[in-house]
Amino acid sequence: MSAPDLQLSAMLLGMPDENSLPTLLELALEHAWLKPAVEELLQLPLQQWQAEHTRLFINGYPKTPCAPFESIYRHGRMEGPACDELIRLYTAAGVSATDDIPADYLGTMLELAAELFERRTPAADRQLQVLRDRHLAGWLPQISQRLQRETCLKLYRTLGERLEAWITA
Repeated sequence: MSAPDLQLSAMLLGMPDENSLPTLLELALEHAWLKPAVEELLQLPLQQWQAEHTRLFINGYPKTPCAPFESIYRHGRMEGPACDELIRLYTAAGVSATDDIPADYLGTMLELAAELFERRTPAADRQLQVLRDRHLAGWLPQISQRLQRETCLKLYRTLGERLEAWITA
């Protein structure tokens, strides 16, 4: 997966809004894998897409199937020790973690991976290896498989396939 693919994957984890579909239409010109998903989304009301996003990532009942936070998978709760480890990694990479989003949020981790991938320095390569081995490899395959199994949308199913392929490569 390239840096732009990692950035796109991070973006796809965000809550869709009225600008999301036009943005995906544009991105599908460069990323062919998005085309079938965009065609499906064109047939759906935005509220249905938003409901699926909420169910998968924020508040599914009786359990959120694809909570995008490392601590849930490693520690069984939000904002576990993984957050402190990641804040140290972000600091070492010269990136600031935001106070309003937990440091172990998958979107933030994918953005960091993209940035480190683009740097192409020995230090960035080591930091990317730590991010992959210590923080993503242990739970990204699990959430990716859940995403493929749980979603009713091609967008998230394909995202799960691509993330799983990247982390297991």
